[in-house]
Amino acid sequence: MTVERIFDEIGHFKRFQACLYFAAAFQVIACGIHYLASVFLVQTPNFVCGGPGNITEVLYGNLTASSLEDILPIFKAGTGPLVVTTGGGEQWQLSRCHSATGINPHPFTDTLLPTVKACEGTFVYDLTEVHQSIVTDWDLVCEKEWQAKLCQPSFMLGVLIGALVFGDLADRIGRVKIMMFTSLCQFVLGVSVAFSGNYYIFVVLRFLLAMVSSGYLVVVFVYVTEFTGIKVRTWTSMHVHAVFAVGIMVVALAGYLVRVWWIYQIILSTCTSPFLLFCWKFPETPFYLMARGRYKDAQALLDRMARFNGLKCRLKVEDLLEPEERENGTALLGQEEERPAPSEKKLSILSLFSSWRMARRTCTVWCIWFIGSLGYYVFSLGSVNLGGNQYMNLFLAGAVEIPSYLVGCFAMDRIGRKKTCAPALLLAGVACMLIIVVPADIDALAIALCMIGKFAIAIAFGLIYLYTCELYPTIIRSLAVGSGSMICRVGSVVAPFCVYLADYWIYLPQLIVGILAFIIGVLTLLLPETLGRPLTTTLEEAEALGREPIKTNSTLGHNDAEDGLEMNQHEAKA
Repeated sequence: MTVERIFDEIGHFKRFQACLYFAAAFQVIACGIHYLASVFLVQTPNFVCGGPGNITEVLYGNLTASSLEDILPIFKAGTGPLVVTTGGGEQWQLSRCHSATGINPHPFTDTLLPTVKACEGTFVYDLTEVHQSIVTDWDLVCEKEWQAKLCQPSFMLGVLIGALVFGDLADRIGRVKIMMFTSLCQFVLGVSVAFSGNYYIFVVLRFLLAMVSSGYLVVVFVYVTEFTGIKVRTWTSMHVHAVFAVGIMVVALAGYLVRVWWIYQIILSTCTSPFLLFCWKFPETPFYLMARGRYKDAQALLDRMARFNGLKCRLKVEDLLEPEERENGTALLGQEEERPAPSEKKLSILSLFSSWRMARRTCTVWCIWFIGSLGYYVFSLGSVNLGGNQYMNLFLAGAVEIPSYLVGCFAMDRIGRKKTCAPALLLAGVACMLIIVVPADIDALAIALCMIGKFAIAIAFGLIYLYTCELYPTIIRSLAVGSGSMICRVGSVVAPFCVYLADYWIYLPQLIVGILAFIIGVLTLLLPETLGRPLTTTLEEAEALGREPIKTNSTLGHNDAEDGLEMNQHEAKA
C-alpha cells in the first residue's frame, strides 16, 4: 500500500508521467481504428444480379437507362422489377440474387416462375459510393452474405480471447513487454490484412489483429493507472477512451477520403507507426517492480522519475515496504533476481472469486462490463437509421463520446465512482424506455434519446476500466481488467444478434438493454467506493475495501491520498 507514496514525493502527473501517458495513449488510436475499420471494409453497396451481355436498355418503373450502372444508384430491392433488354431481343428480369427470362417488360407472372434461377457468381455493384470493398472483390452477397456478417463477430471473438490472454501475461511477464509486442503486431498484421488473398486469410489475420489490439488496450489502462497518482488517476484513465474515440473519427475521415478497402487499410495501419520508434524506451511500472521484488530496478526508476521531474529523490525503496517485510529480511535493495509474485502458482481467474465478498464484486463488475458493451453497440447499430451522410454519422458517433468522458471525470472526482456509474446506467435504462414510447413519426426525438442513451452508456463504459483497476490488487489487476474486457466483448458479440430481434418487434433491443441497465445500475450501488483510496497490493487489502466506518466517507471524498493511505494501513494490520 505504501507504494502510493511515490506520487506524493515525485508528483502525481509531472513531466515524466505526462510523456509516458501521451506516448502510450497515442497507440490507443490504433485500437479504435482497428475496432471500427470493418464498418467500411465489409461495406455492401447496392447491387443486382448480373444480366446477360450486350444490354441495350434497362427499365425500372418509369425510368429507362442504357446500362445497369446508371440505374443502380436509385434501385431499391423489393420495390419493383428491373428489366433489361439485350441486342438479340431477349428480355430479363433481375433482382439482387435471382434472374429470370420473359417476353415483355411487365412484372412476371406465375407461369414464368420456373425460369427463375439464382445468380451464378455474377453481380453488378453501384460503385458511386463504395469503389472497392471485400464484398465487391469476393462477392460476399446472397448465399455468401453470412461471410460478410461473420467478419465483425469473429473480430470480437479475437478481442475476447486477447483480453484474457494478454491480461494474464501482463501480470506474469510485465506490462511493457506486452505493450511492445502487441504494438508491433498491430502494425504488421494491420498491413498484412490489406494484402489478404482471399476471404479466409482476411478473417484469420483480422482475428489475430483483434487479439493484439485488445491486448494493448487492456494493458495500457493498467500501465497508465500504475504511473499516475490518485489526484489525476480519474482523468488519465477516462481520457484513454477519448483517444479511442479519436480513432473512430479517423476511421470516418479515412473512409470518406479513400474508397478502396486495401488502401484504406494500409493508411489506417500506418498512421500510428511512429509509436514503434520509442515504445521500447518505456520503463516498467513501480507497482509491478515492487510486487515482483525487483527493488534495485524500482530504486533506479524512482531516481530517474525524480530527476526528469526536476526533483531530488529522497524516497528509498525500503520506505515503500511494509514493516513485516523489513523485519523478516525479505526486502533487499541489492537483490538482482526477480522473485515470483506472492502465490503466483495459485493466481488465475479463480483468484477473482477468492471469497464470497470478492465473488459478488466480480459478478457485479462483469455485469457492468457486459451491459456497457451491449448498450454501446445496440445504440451505435441503431443509429444507422439516422440517415444522412454515413461518414458524418460515424464521425459524430465518435465525437459524442468525448463530452461524456469529460462529464464522467468531473462526476467521478466529486461524487465518486459508484455514484457516477449507477446513475449513468439508470439514465441509459430510462432513455431506452422512452425510445419505446416515442411515436414512430417523431424521428428527431428518437434520435435525441438515442444520443442520450449512448452518452450515458459511454460514461459507465469509460468508468469501469478505472473502477476495476481500483477494486482489485496489483497481483491480479491486469487479469481483472482482462477478464472484464473479455465479458465486455461477449456483450459486443451478442449486440448484433440483439439488434436482429427488431425483426420481431422494433423496440425489443432497446427494451432488453433498458431492463438490464436498470437492474445492473441498482447492483452497482452495492460496490465499495474507491475515490481517494490508494491502489491495493494484496487480496486481503482489496477485500477490505468498503469496510471503513461511515464517518470516514467525507475524508475519502476529497482525494486525500495520505488520509486514504493511513486508513488502508490500519485496515491491513487489522
